[in-house]
Amino acid sequence: MADPYPSVVVDGIVVEDEIRFTLADLCRACGAARAQVVVLVEEGVLEPAGSGPEEWVFSGPSLRRARLALRLSGDLDLGVAGTALVLDLLDEIETLRARLRRAGIR
Repeated sequence: MADPYPSVVVDGIVVEDEIRFTLADLCRACGAARAQVVVLVEEGVLEPAGSGPEEWVFSGPSLRRARLALRLSGDLDLGVAGTALVLDLLDEIETLRARLRRAGIR
């Protein structure tokens, strides 16, 4: 008889909101080249604090967003502008879902 509750493997990293990354740290954590992350910032996908690449500081959630952006870009063969659009739409969907949950609607 088949297992009614099959095992599911989930790959994830828990990152606190308070954690901060330099540009080099974020690149290492994402496995991305510096130029890739700089372009994500220039397109508004990532919003670091600081006035320039040497001073940028990224929040913990930036790691998740950068990884997602890089994965979308690679998997769907999107340019940076397309990736930014997809991320904006995903953010909007999550906002709408949260509003529905608060309203008691699923």
